[in-house]
Amino acid sequence: MTPVAWKILRAVLYGAAALALLATLWFQVVAPRMGPDIASELGRGDYRLTTTDGESFTEETLRGAPSAVFFGFTHCPEVCPTTLSDITIWQDDLGDKAKDLRIWFVTVDPERDSPQMMKEYLGWVPGVTGVSGSPEDIAKAERAFRIFARKIPLESGGYTMDHTAYILLFDDHGRFADLIGYQEKPETALAKLRKLLGA
Repeated sequence: MTPVAWKILRAVLYGAAALALLATLWFQVVAPRMGPDIASELGRGDYRLTTTDGESFTEETLRGAPSAVFFGFTHCPEVCPTTLSDITIWQDDLGDKAKDLRIWFVTVDPERDSPQMMKEYLGWVPGVTGVSGSPEDIAKAERAFRIFARKIPLESGGYTMDHTAYILLFDDHGRFADLIGYQEKPETALAKLRKLLGA
């Protein structure tokens, strides 16, 4: 393995370890302590982002239909493509009910992820809408959804991102309903989605 390849592999492994730690902290520490007050505040804030359809994305957007929201970025080496692939499987299993679920993919990397770039990146996943915005508004959205994200410089140049990997589910009133962990068992993920959709 060349030195450059080793550096890239090390960065990827570091990111995967950090994500595993975040998932453990969420499910064992944060989630059990999340009372109704904290849960009711998820998604609330004064962020104003832009979707790949050219529409505004604000806390009001979460109202009107069940929603799934997850944060990631188009240069993501593993977590985001895997999550998007899982979504296509869930959509197939949900059948006609899948159209009742709005899915939002919010970037944690606004410096590189314009709405147009996100539209191209998400082109293979029907029903998923990309969301981007200014770094300031993305930071506001991360705080509103209790998302962790940070830039990790690569020794070979450039950077990658560590970020929270779960999917947040909201009911048609825009209230937090549940979450789906990264690579959660398909049967439990689908049970949560069916409950959310009343299927």
